[in-house]
Amino acid sequence: MVKSQNDRTSKARVVRFGDREIVTEGLHLSFWADISHRCMTASWQAFIGGAVLVFIAFNAVFAVLYWVGNQPISNVPGGAYIDYLYFSIETLSTAGYGDMHPQTHYGHFIAAVELFTGIFSMSLMTGLIFARFSRPNARLLFADYPVISNHDGKPTLMLRLANERHNIISNANAKLWLFKNIVSMEGEQLRRFYELQLTQNQNPGLALSWTLYHVLDENSPLYEVNADELAASKVSLALVVSGYDVVAAQTVHARKAYEYSDIRFGQRYADIIGTSEDGRLRIDYGRFHETLEG
Repeated sequence: MVKSQNDRTSKARVVRFGDREIVTEGLHLSFWADISHRCMTASWQAFIGGAVLVFIAFNAVFAVLYWVGNQPISNVPGGAYIDYLYFSIETLSTAGYGDMHPQTHYGHFIAAVELFTGIFSMSLMTGLIFARFSRPNARLLFADYPVISNHDGKPTLMLRLANERHNIISNANAKLWLFKNIVSMEGEQLRRFYELQLTQNQNPGLALSWTLYHVLDENSPLYEVNADELAASKVSLALVVSGYDVVAAQTVHARKAYEYSDIRFGQRYADIIGTSEDGRLRIDYGRFHETLEG
């Protein structure tokens, strides 16, 4: 069997969905074909490190071009490579101190190409940095564990979240999804997802904390399911929250994934709302993730 070019050049990649790692193979994706996405999703350390490497590479290449010329730059004693490197940095950054300057047609041509490269690269870097800083971020805090216990006399799945910024997220909307493995009638392994109905999935102004409730009745995919059955089906939960941030004037989104091992049966969240000594409402986020026997 003859393999295609993509099959020969593809490499295994590890993709993370929450705490789950999935190995993908057979997909060819060029690094440069998706460079914008890579720049936006890379960590700040990787992004800055990559920018530094590109800056050094550009200057090293242009310094070589100056160095091989016949004295293209004035006031370069001995024509040392390091001096041309310094001149390249001044030119690429458009600083131009003036003590060194092109004095031949060759020098002017290389400097003109480097100036264009510097202007273009700085504009591109400015746009990428602005895009990374301006991305809407909800800054929501999710409880570490979903809990299942009685609420209003019914077995209920509960998830707690809070707005870390304490600003208003208006028209907040929450959706909870269940993922599980099933086997079709033909014996095919499938990963199915189901939307779990919440008793209240909208919040007019999310500023502090919010607990979501899904009743485990006959209409729920989790009806009378125990921990062993969750493990057998590799059940996972995905909570998606969106809303309008009135300060940033943008729609923000947040997502939290849970594995079946995170779900705690017969437990409830510790109460974090109380009253301070002066009579004001008090919320103790130090107990936000704490669960108690329910």
